[in-house]
Amino acid sequence: MNAHVHKPKGTLTTCPYCGVGCGVEAAPGERGGSVISGDAAHPANRGRLCTKGLALGETLGLETRLLHPMLRGADGSFGRTGWDAALGKVADGFRRIAERDGPGAIAFYLSGQLLTEDYYVANKLMKGFIGSANVDTNSRLCMASAVAAHRRAFGADTVPGVYADLDEANLIVLVGSNAAWCHPVLFRRMIENKRTRGARIVVIDPRRTATAEESDLFLAVAPGMDTALFCGLLVHLAESTALDRGYIASHTAGFRDALNRSREIAPDVATTAAATGLERDDVQSFFDMFATTARTVTCFSQGVNQSAQGTDKINAIINCHLMTGRIGRPGAGPFSLTGQPNAMGGREVGGLANQLAAHMDFAPDHVDRVRRFWNAPRIATREGHKAVQMFDAIARGEIKALWVMATNPAVSLPRAAEMRNALKTLELFVVSENVLSNDTIHAGAHVLLPATAWGEKDGTVTNSERCISRQRAFLPSPGEAKADWSIVCDVARRLGFADAFAYRGPADVFREHAALSAFENEGTRDFDIGALASLSDENYDTLDPVQWPLPAGSSRHGDGEKRFFADGKFFTPDLRARFIAPEKPALKEDTSPAFRFRLNTGRIRDQWHTMTRTGLSARLAAHLPEPFVEIHPRDAESAGLADGTLARVTTAHGACILKVMVNDGQKPGSLFVPIHWSAETASDARVGDLVSPHTDPFSGQPEAKATPATIVPITMPLSGFMRTKRDIRLPVGSWWTKVLLEDTVEVRFATERGLLYWHDTAQRLLGPDGTLVEHFDGDKGTYCAAVVVEGAFEDCLAVGPAGQAPRLSSIRTMVANHPGEIGSAIAHRSVASEDIEDTGPVICVCFGVGLAAIRNAVKNGAGSVAMLGATSRAGTNCGSCLQS
Repeated sequence: MNAHVHKPKGTLTTCPYCGVGCGVEAAPGERGGSVISGDAAHPANRGRLCTKGLALGETLGLETRLLHPMLRGADGSFGRTGWDAALGKVADGFRRIAERDGPGAIAFYLSGQLLTEDYYVANKLMKGFIGSANVDTNSRLCMASAVAAHRRAFGADTVPGVYADLDEANLIVLVGSNAAWCHPVLFRRMIENKRTRGARIVVIDPRRTATAEESDLFLAVAPGMDTALFCGLLVHLAESTALDRGYIASHTAGFRDALNRSREIAPDVATTAAATGLERDDVQSFFDMFATTARTVTCFSQGVNQSAQGTDKINAIINCHLMTGRIGRPGAGPFSLTGQPNAMGGREVGGLANQLAAHMDFAPDHVDRVRRFWNAPRIATREGHKAVQMFDAIARGEIKALWVMATNPAVSLPRAAEMRNALKTLELFVVSENVLSNDTIHAGAHVLLPATAWGEKDGTVTNSERCISRQRAFLPSPGEAKADWSIVCDVARRLGFADAFAYRGPADVFREHAALSAFENEGTRDFDIGALASLSDENYDTLDPVQWPLPAGSSRHGDGEKRFFADGKFFTPDLRARFIAPEKPALKEDTSPAFRFRLNTGRIRDQWHTMTRTGLSARLAAHLPEPFVEIHPRDAESAGLADGTLARVTTAHGACILKVMVNDGQKPGSLFVPIHWSAETASDARVGDLVSPHTDPFSGQPEAKATPATIVPITMPLSGFMRTKRDIRLPVGSWWTKVLLEDTVEVRFATERGLLYWHDTAQRLLGPDGTLVEHFDGDKGTYCAAVVVEGAFEDCLAVGPAGQAPRLSSIRTMVANHPGEIGSAIAHRSVASEDIEDTGPVICVCFGVGLAAIRNAVKNGAGSVAMLGATSRAGTNCGSCLQS
C-alpha cells in the first residue's frame, strides 16, 4: 500500500457505509459544519466517493441523537439517568441472570458498523469472561455464507484477491451484485477497465439492475439457480482446454466428487439453460467467455449470500476458479464484495457465534490458545446461537438478557414482527445506540447507552480487500456519549474483570488484537497482523491504510498488494484447497396460488440500512423518496396494478403497503422491495416483516431473496401531503411516508378519512402557533391549509382525490391571495423547498440535477453523456447516476 504523500487540510478517516472502505477527508467548513471529500491517496477509492459518502457532512447533526444514558420507567417512557446507574443496572442484571440461569442465558448482537476495537472487546467479554458464545452480528444477514464457503474451500475465511484484480481482469463476472448502486466506487473501476482495456462484464441477477445496463452479457437467472449455472460451467470447463489438470493434482482435493455432482445437476448446456430459465445461446456464450479468458474475476455479493443455499452457491463459483487455477493470480479469482464497512473486521475478531478471535474457531486447541492468551477464566468452548437462532431462543425464554450494539434488528431480521414481540419478553434488554429513536429501542429496551457516531469514533475498520484503515475523530463526543469499546470495558470492570479490560484507549485494544493474531501462529492461520502489535500510540494515530497479512518482521506500511494462494498453498491440514460437491439447488418454499410471486429484497442507491444516518440528508432522500415494490408490466396488468398506485405485499409472515413501480427489468413472477424504511419513516414498509426465516445449513444466513408472496391493489380515496418541522404521526387508517426536504419534512399520505377530518387535523396539528389559512374546493374535492407565523409561511397540508391532491404551488397561491397583511407578505416570498415533482426525479444526487434539467439539456443540444456532464455536471463525480 502506498503511504499518504499529500498534506490533508482536514482529518483523514474512512467512510462508514459499504465494504469498499473509501478514504475520506473531513475539513472544517467556512460557515461551520464539515466539508467531506475523497482521500486521493487512499488505495480503495483514489479520491472518489459515491453519493452517500459525499453527503456525510449533511448527516452529522445532533437532532436525532441519543446523548445521555436512559432507563425505561414503569410507564414505558424513558428518563435520563447517570452512567453509574445505567451501567450498574446492566452489570447487576448480567450477573444475576448468569448466576441463576447460566451464561448461555445472555447474548450480544453486534454490527458491521462497529469498529474493530469495539468488536474485539465485546467478543472478549462475552466469550472469554462471561462464558457464552451467544455473540452474533448483523453480518450474519450479510456475509456469513461467504465466510462458510471460504472456510470449506480454503480452510480459512480468506478473501484471495485485491481491488487491483478488477483493473487487471479481462472478464469480470458479477453474481447477485448490483455494484453500480451498492459498491459504486468499485464499479467505476470496472467500467474504467472496460473502457481502457476492453474488459468484458457479465451480470448474473434475476433483476435487470443498473449494473446490468453496462454489461456485455446479462443473464436473468431464475431465483435460487446460481448453483445450477456454475455446476453447468464446471462441467463445460472439464471438457475444455481451460481445465488445469496440473493445478488440480498438485493443489486441490475433492475434484472428482464435485464434478460428478455437477454432472448430476447440470450435465450440459441445454439442461443448465432449462434449470436457470436462460436462453441456451446466452448460457453457451457465458461458458465460452469464461473458458477462454484466463484473467477472470467473479464478484459475488448479497444476491448470492442471502440465500438458504448461499454457501453452496459460492462454493460452486470457487470450484470453477480452482478447476482452472484462476486464483492467487493478477486479474483472477473469486471475490466477495462485503456489504458493511467493518464486516471484515468483525470476522477478524470472531464476531460471529461460530468463531473465536483471530480467525480461530472452537476446535479444542484454538479454545486453549485463546484462553491462555486472554487468561480467560471461563472461556466458551462451543458455538453459540447464530442470529435467527438467537432470537428464536429469546422467544422460547432461553435467552433472558440481550445487549444490542449499533444495529436495528427489530427492522432487519427476517420475520421481524415476531422478533419484536420476542424482544419484549426479555428480562434485561440493553441497547447501545447513537440515535434516540429506532424500532429496536421501542421494542422494549430497558437501558439505553449513548454511543459515539461516525466523526466521533476512533479506531480501525477492514474493507473487502483486507485493507485496514483508520476511522479518526474530527468532532467532539456530544453530550455524554462514549465509545462502544469503553462502554463494554465499564461493564466488564463492574463484573469483576478490571485487569483484563484496563485499556487506556483504542490503540491498546488494537495492539492486543494484533498480538493475538500472531500468537502461536507459524503461518498456519491466514489472519496475521503481528507487525502492528508493537505500534506506538503515535504510529497508531498516523497509521496508513495497510493490507493483511502483515506478520511480524514485515513493514507496517505493507509490502505491496497481497494476493493469497499465489503459491498454491491453502490453510487446510494438507495445504490443498477443497472442491465442494453442492446439493441440488432447490428453494425452501414453493410458490402457490395464494403466494404466486417470489419476493426479492435489497438496497437502493442513496440509502443505507434503516436510514438512521442517510435519512438525515435531503439530497439523498430525493432519489427514491418513497417505499416501493417493483413488478413486471405483465404481472402488474394481471394483478390490476398501475404505476404509482398503492399495493399490499403479503407473505406468510406479514404485510407491507408500498408504492407500485412497474419495471420491465423485473423478472416476471417476482417482486423487488428495498429494505430501508422503518416505523420511524413509513407506516407499513418494514420489509423484514415479510422475509422467511429459512437459513443456510452451513452459514446460518437467512433467505432474503425468494420468499413466496402475493400482491393486491390498495384503494384509498384521498391522498395528499403535509409539510411540517413537527414530529407528528398521522392517524391509524392512513398510509404515510416521510420525505426529508432541505428545511422541513414532507409527510406524503393516502387515506380513507374525509376532508372534514383533515380540516380538524389541520386545526389540531398546524394551527396553534400561528394564523391558519384554509381553502375548500367543493367542486374538485380538495382542501388546503397553511400556517403563517410572523409573516412567514411554515407548515402546510393539502389533500384531495387520489393522485389529484393540490400541489405546493396551489398553497402558495392560496396564501398569497389571502386578504390582509398575510397575503401581501407572502406573495413574493420563496417558500420552503420545491416539490420534488417540480424538477422531476433527482437523477444526479451529487449535484442535485433532476430529470427536468436533463431533458432540458437534451432539448438544447446535449446529445451525449459527456455533453450532459459538461452542461449540467450530472454524472461527473461518482458516476452512479450513469447507471440509474
